[in-house]
Order: sequence, then structure tokens, then C-alpha cells
Amino acid sequence: MNKNIVVSGKRKMSIAKAAIKPGTGKIKINKQPYEFLPELKRLMIEEPIRIAKEKLGDINFDIDVLVKGGGINSRIEASRLAIARALVKATESNELKKAYLSYDRNLLIADIRRKEAYKPGDSKARAKRQKSYR
Repeated sequence: MNKNIVVSGKRKMSIAKAAIKPGTGKIKINKQPYEFLPELKRLMIEEPIRIAKEKLGDINFDIDVLVKGGGINSRIEASRLAIARALVKATESNELKKAYLSYDRNLLIADIRRKEAYKPGDSKARAKRQKSYR
């Protein structure tokens, strides 16, 4: 592989774009090393990387992720989706793809659930206001 590959991942209102290129294994999210994230969020980002290292050995790619929109959890989930898709596309490995799908389907397939729209004449999406005649 000698050119950049750009893939995207979405979760709720967050959109992450990951650019992968040959390198030394550095991963940056919004131009910051992912190691600066809180521990649980860092572990979520590491999941696709650890699975790739298990299946393929050492991975020599630099991944730059730009993520915007949504809250912090959906940003992390969109980022890990983009990272996993980038690794599968760069390595072209069916073994890695199967490993991701068996570990967690959401590593390769986006969760399409979105917020339900508000209904006309009401302030919420679902339960209607009750009326009481007193």
C-alpha cells in the first residue's frame, strides 16, 4: 500500500474520517495522540488495534482520525468504527474482517439508530400529554 486510504464511521450525530498510511503505528484523534483520552475511552479505541495485532502481527500504519459532531461517547464509537474499517481496507484481510465481526459487529457495521423526530403539536417524540377534565 503506497497511498492514503480514507474511510468514515458514523454514530448518532458524530462523523469520523480516518486516513491511514504506512508508518510506525501512531494513532491520532483530532491531531492528539489517543493515549491522552480517559482510560475507558482509550480502551475502546484500542479494541480494533489489539484485534489487528493478534491476527496480523505488527501493524505498521499511521492513522489520523478527524471526528466532529455529537457527544463524547458517540465520537469514540464513530472513531473506532472508522479505525477498524481503515485497517480492513488497508490490509485487505478477510481474516481480520471475520475477527472484527465475531468480536463486535459494530466495529465494521454502523449502528443506524437515530433520534426520533418530535411529533406535531407536542414537545416530545413518543408519549402524548394526558388531558384531565376537572
